[in-house]
Amino acid sequence: MPRYLFAREIPANPGNAPPGFFGLIVASSYAGVAVPQRVLHLLSQRPSLTGSGITLDAMVRHAAHVGWDQRVVVGVPHDDPAPAVGELSASFIHPLRFGTDTLPFDIPGMSDVMPYQSSRFSALTPEQIEHYKQAWCEHLAAVARESKPDVIHTHHLWIMSSLVREVFPRTPVVAHCHGTCLRQMELCPHLAPEAIAGCQRLDRYAVLHEGHAVDLVRKLGVERKRIDIVGAGFRDDLFHIRGRKRERGHDILYAGKFSNAKGLPWLLDAFEQVQRQFPGARLHIAGGGSGQEAGDIRARMETMAPHVVLHGMLSQAELSELMRRCDLFVLPSFYEGLPLVLIEALASGCRLVSTNLPCMDQLREHIAPALDLVKLPRLVGPDTPVQDDLPRFITNLCEAITLALTRPSIVEHAALHKAMVEPYTWDAVCIRTESVWRRLIGTNAE
Repeated sequence: MPRYLFAREIPANPGNAPPGFFGLIVASSYAGVAVPQRVLHLLSQRPSLTGSGITLDAMVRHAAHVGWDQRVVVGVPHDDPAPAVGELSASFIHPLRFGTDTLPFDIPGMSDVMPYQSSRFSALTPEQIEHYKQAWCEHLAAVARESKPDVIHTHHLWIMSSLVREVFPRTPVVAHCHGTCLRQMELCPHLAPEAIAGCQRLDRYAVLHEGHAVDLVRKLGVERKRIDIVGAGFRDDLFHIRGRKRERGHDILYAGKFSNAKGLPWLLDAFEQVQRQFPGARLHIAGGGSGQEAGDIRARMETMAPHVVLHGMLSQAELSELMRRCDLFVLPSFYEGLPLVLIEALASGCRLVSTNLPCMDQLREHIAPALDLVKLPRLVGPDTPVQDDLPRFITNLCEAITLALTRPSIVEHAALHKAMVEPYTWDAVCIRTESVWRRLIGTNAE
C-alpha cells in the first residue's frame, strides 16, 4: 500500500507559511494528518565546488523554503569532516568517503580535471570500478533504510545513478544531466554501456537545454516526452550589481578549473596580446585544479604576476564580490553543459566573452546584448582542439576581449540588464524541477 493516498493543492495560504508550502502537503494514509513529502538528493562528488554541486545546494535551499523533508548523499574525501549542503543539519547529509581502506583512491570526477584532488574514471582499474559500485550500493541501501524517500533526484547520468534503481526499485527517480555525463560516455566507452543501461530504467530526466535532450534521446534511447528542460540558475541574493565599482577599468576575470579543456592556456596567450593595447589590464583567475596539467598552468600564471592575479578557490559570496570589481568575464572553454558562471558574471555587471559553444544558442536568446562570441577551433573528441587552429583561435579571442573592453558597461541600461538575467534565477529553475518531483509522486501514488 502506498504511504500517501493522494497529493492535493490547497488553494489558500493561511498564516505566514512560505509560498508554495501547501502545494507540498499530502494526506497520510496512516496518521490522517498532513506531513511533508520527502526528497533524497544524490551527488557522486563533492558539493558546492562544481556546477552540479552548486545546483544541488540551490535546490536544497529552495526545497527547504517550501517545506520538503530532505536528505542528501554526496561523495567526499576522507578528510572532509562535515560537508555542507544548503543549511541542512549534518545529520541529514550522508557522505561516502574516498581515500579510505574501502575506497583507497580519490573521488572520481565527472570532469577529468576537477578543482580538487580527484581520480579519472578512464584511469580506474576494473577492480577499482567494482569497489566503487559496491560502495555506492551499500551506502545507498543504508540511506534507504533510514530516509524512505517519496522521490529521488540524482545528478549525472553515470555510474552511481545507474545503480539507483537496484536499491530503490519502486521509488520514482529524476536524473539530472549537466552535460559532463555525456562527455564521460565518450571518454569511457568501456564503462558507458552498463551506465546507460542502468540510467534507462529511471523515470524522468532533467536537462539544461534542448541540445542535451537531443543527446539523451540519441545516447540513452529514451523518449523525448520523459525529458524536462529545467535550465540552470544563479543565486540573485549573491550575484547582483549592488555595491558594484563605478569606474570602468580593464579588469578581466576567468573562474573555473585549471585545465586545457577550459581553454585557459590560450586565454593566457590572448591576454599577453591584449596587454599591448591595454598595458594596465589585469587578468583575475579564480579556481584551481589538481594533477600535472593544472600544475603546469598554475606555474605559468605565477610567472605572469602582477598582471595575472591568482585568487584560488572562492566561495560563491567571494566570487560575486570579485565579479563586481571586474569589467569583463571570459569563458574560453571547448566544452560546457550550460555555463552558469556566465549568468552569474552578467548578473554582477560584467560584459561577457565566450567561445561559441552549442549551448550558446539557448543563452544568446536572452543575453546577446552583453555577449561577444569567439569561434571554436576544430575539436578532436569532445574538448581537444586541433593544434593548427590554435593561432587563429588566440587571435580571435584577443580581438573579442579588446572589443568588449571598449564597449559601454552593461549596467548603464538597468532595464535591459534585469531582463537578461531574470529567466535564470534559481527560483525559476527550482520551481520547474519541483514540478517534476510532484508529478512523479502523484503518478506513483495512484
